[in-house]
Amino acid sequence: MIKVIGIDPGLASTGVGIICGAGLKIQRFSFGSINTSKNQVLAERLDHIYSKLLLLLKDEKPDLMVLEDVFSLDTYPKSGINLGKVTGVILLSACHAGVRTSEVAVREVKHVLTGNGNANKEQLELTVRHLLKLNTPIKPYHASDAIALALLGLFRHNNNK
Repeated sequence: MIKVIGIDPGLASTGVGIICGAGLKIQRFSFGSINTSKNQVLAERLDHIYSKLLLLLKDEKPDLMVLEDVFSLDTYPKSGINLGKVTGVILLSACHAGVRTSEVAVREVKHVLTGNGNANKEQLELTVRHLLKLNTPIKPYHASDAIALALLGLFRHNNNK
């Protein structure tokens, strides 16, 4: 059995999803998010994400972390810069916890799980929910995206054996 943690980086909300499984069978899963307040300065927000994630990694001891690769939209370049900073503290927490990491483009996750690299968040969430056999929506979407990343890690790990 392997335990994979998926991370969808975000300054306001970083999605976290954990999948335990063997083969293509999912045995356990959990999801949530690490949230920060706009009222905090950037350094405090980054420290909060780093600290919470490091604790989670030390408690859960995953075999692999899969996180969404950094991207930037031309219309919002500052968001891409902040996303890079968040990704930096996520990678640092994984390093300090001794967890192997893999960064994956969001289009790749969407393509592998839904068959459409341009799928919207609702389509990806619906596919993830179907794979997990859940009837209720996974909210927030950051958590759903994180579970999708963890699923990709599980599926790829099993294909590489």
